[in-house]
Amino acid sequence: MAYSKTFLEQVETAMKQSFSGWNFEQLRGRVKEDELDWSYREWVKESLKQRTVLDMGTGGGEFLSSCAPFRGKVYATEGYEPNVEMAQKALAPFGVSVRYIEDDDNLPFSDEAFDSIINRHESYSEQELARILKPGGTFITQQAGGDDCKEINEALSLPLNTEFAEWKLEVAVDRLVAHGFSVEAKRKAFPKQRFFDIGALIYYLRAIPWQAPGFSVERHLPQLDHISQEIKKNGYFETTQHRFILKARK
Repeated sequence: MAYSKTFLEQVETAMKQSFSGWNFEQLRGRVKEDELDWSYREWVKESLKQRTVLDMGTGGGEFLSSCAPFRGKVYATEGYEPNVEMAQKALAPFGVSVRYIEDDDNLPFSDEAFDSIINRHESYSEQELARILKPGGTFITQQAGGDDCKEINEALSLPLNTEFAEWKLEVAVDRLVAHGFSVEAKRKAFPKQRFFDIGALIYYLRAIPWQAPGFSVERHLPQLDHISQEIKKNGYFETTQHRFILKARK
């Protein structure tokens, strides 16, 4: 199959771009997301004022550092090893201790260590949450649901990630309640997301490989070219995000 020079140049450029932390700065102006009808920052701001706080999945510490200074002692976890050093450098000036974790079921904290735990798009074990939260402590999480950007998978002829396919607000609530939590607030949304060039989509998929397991640029060049043609025709490739947020108390 013959591909246009422009298409191949965009693919090559995307393959050379590196990704680190949880920073999508290179997609600024190339991807547009509808705003959620809630603010994660507003949901967690009171939690960050507690005596002991844990931020799960801090990435490179981008969000947490933007919330400093803190009133109490703050800890953070990160499961992607290359991000840990970045997070430590970003958060050390604010007294935040960053821990590398490999297992959600075995967190390096003592029983009833935290007054509050916040979590944005990070996996978690309900049993461990119940163990490390103090009685009356709060857990706030914003998650990407199992139907997130399913149009990408459809366009690439790839199935949704089976590990997350059934993940949704109702399931998250049921699991927390089963572990002794009471859910005080919850919301879900399906905002639109648009990609304005094929390189942006490739960069996105390389940054979050769990979106489309089995994807490779070389193997999926025909599908990527088809998406690129759609972008050329319509001005964008549109997907639907799946988001939910909840606040639970132990």
